[in-house]
Amino acid sequence: MVEHDYIQETPTARLRNWVMSEMLRGAGYAALLLLVIGVSYGIIWGVGQLLPSESKNAPPPMPYSALHAPLVTAKA
Repeated sequence: MVEHDYIQETPTARLRNWVMSEMLRGAGYAALLLLVIGVSYGIIWGVGQLLPSESKNAPPPMPYSALHAPLVTAKA
């Protein structure tokens, strides 16, 4: 079967167009991933806004996470 080159493309132009289409497809995948991350972050932020303000100021659930390092002072 004979392929007809209706747009009179040179092999160099065909390669350049293929490379450009591959780069654009990769950019589209990256944009889609970034959109999914942004939507996920927005959903988590929205759920956080629905929580009552008392839950935002509550003490931490782990008893050891509220411990602070002792203040070390130099004695001369």
